[in-house]
Amino acid sequence: MAQAAVAIIEDDDGVRTALAKHLEQHGYRVHAAATGADGMKNLRADPPDLILLDYRLPDADGLELLEEIRRARPEIPVIMMTGFSNVETAVRAMHLGAYDYVSKPFGLDQMIFVVNKGLEAKRLRTETEWAPPTRTLQPFGFDCIVGRTPHMREIVALLGHLAKSEARTILLQGESGTGKDLAAKVIHYNSPHADRPFMNITCTALPEALLESELFGHEKGAFTDARRQKQGLFELADGGTIFLDEISDMAPSLQAKLLRFLEEKAFRRVGGTKDIHVDVCIIAATNRVLRALVERGEFREDLFYRLNIFPVTLPPLRERPDDIPMLADFFVHQYNREFHKDVKGIDPVALAVMQAYHWAGNIRELKNMLEQAMLMARGGILTLADLPVELRTPAGAPPKEPVRPDLFDIGPEGIDLREVERLLVERALKQTRGNQVRAAELLHMSRDQLRYRMQKYNLRTDDGRPAAEAGPGVRPGWEAP
Repeated sequence: MAQAAVAIIEDDDGVRTALAKHLEQHGYRVHAAATGADGMKNLRADPPDLILLDYRLPDADGLELLEEIRRARPEIPVIMMTGFSNVETAVRAMHLGAYDYVSKPFGLDQMIFVVNKGLEAKRLRTETEWAPPTRTLQPFGFDCIVGRTPHMREIVALLGHLAKSEARTILLQGESGTGKDLAAKVIHYNSPHADRPFMNITCTALPEALLESELFGHEKGAFTDARRQKQGLFELADGGTIFLDEISDMAPSLQAKLLRFLEEKAFRRVGGTKDIHVDVCIIAATNRVLRALVERGEFREDLFYRLNIFPVTLPPLRERPDDIPMLADFFVHQYNREFHKDVKGIDPVALAVMQAYHWAGNIRELKNMLEQAMLMARGGILTLADLPVELRTPAGAPPKEPVRPDLFDIGPEGIDLREVERLLVERALKQTRGNQVRAAELLHMSRDQLRYRMQKYNLRTDDGRPAAEAGPGVRPGWEAP
C-alpha cells in the first residue's frame, strides 16, 4: 500500500521540522513549505492526501489560502493550525471547507490522531464517490448501519452471518431508537430470500383480535364482517421474512399460537380447521428485557427460549459516542439531499456537545435533532447555535459548581500544572471505575479530549492496557509552541 502524503504549510521552522519528522516516523511522506506560494507550487506539482495549513503566513492569509486550495483540489482534507484561535476563526475555517482545526500549542501525537481521522474520512468519501458504475446499491445494505467502533463492527459482522445462514428465528433487543427495524431489513435484504416479501407489523398497533387476523388470516364467516376469506401475513410472506416489532407486548393467546408455529411451521386461519405450512424467517424485536418479563410471568418462558436462539443486542447511543460524528455526517448528507442544502459538516464544539449528551431516544433522537438543525441552519456548517436548546442545556443537568481557589495551595515553590491535570484525570477515572464517557462528563470535556490526556500521561484504559497502546500511533510527546 502506498504511503499517504501530508503537506505542511507552516512558516515556523521549529514547528514545521518537528511535525515533518514525527509524521515521517509514523510512515507518512511529507511535503514541507514555509510560505503559501511554495505550498501551492508543491500542491500543483504533487498533490498530497492531506494538508496541514497555518493560519498566519508571511505571504498569505491562511483562510484565503484555504479557499484557493478548496477551489483547486476540493477532495483534499485541510487541517488548520493557529496560535490565534477563537470561535469565530474556527467557524470561518469550517465554513470554508476545512476538515478540522488544531490550536497551538498542540501535542504531536494529538496531530497524528487528527491526521489519521482526516485520511480515514477521505478514504470513506472516495470509496463512496468512486464506486464502480456496475455496483448495484442495496436498498438496505450493510453500509446503512453507520458505526466504526469495535462493538458495532462485531454487530454488523453478526448480522451478515445471520443473513447468509439458514437462521429462521432471530431476536433483536435494544432500547427504542437503536435501529432494530433497520437491522431486520438489513438481514432480510442481504439474505438469499431478498426477493421474497418482508412483512413488518408492530404488535401494539392493533387490538388482539385484529392482530391475530392480520398474522394468520381468517376464513369467511369466522366473525362479524368476515365476508370473505383473507390470507394473513404469515401466508403472504411465504419464503420471506416476518418482522414482529415490540413482541414483548403480544397478548398471551397470540404468544401460544406463535409458539406453535415456531415448533411446527404451521398455523390455522381464524375460524379454520386446516393447517397451513409456510417457510418464513421470524425476526422479533423488543425494547424490554424478555428474561425479566419471563421471571415476572408476563411472557411465556417456552416462547422466550424459542425466540432466543440467535439474540442480537443493539447498544444505546450513549455507549458509542465515538460513532456520533459519523452518524451526524451521514444524516447531514441525507438532509442536504432532501432539503437542497449545502451544509459541509458540524463544528467541533457542537460535536463535543453532541458526544456528551445522554441521547435517551438514541439514533432516532439524533436524527430528529439534526433534521431540525438542518432546517434552521443559517450557514454552511452546523454550529452550537443551530442545535435545539434542550441539547445545549439538557434538562436535569446539575449546575456547575465554581472551582474553589482554596482547593489548590500553590505555595512558595509553585505547582506543576501537568501533574494537577494528570491527578484530576486519574481521579475521574477512578471515581467512574474506568468509564471514559462518564469520566469525560465529570471533567466537562469530550471523550476524545479525555483519551488524549490518558495517552499523554500513560494512564490505563478500561481494559487495563496502557493508554499508549489504545490508539493508533498516539504516545506522549513533544508539544508544539
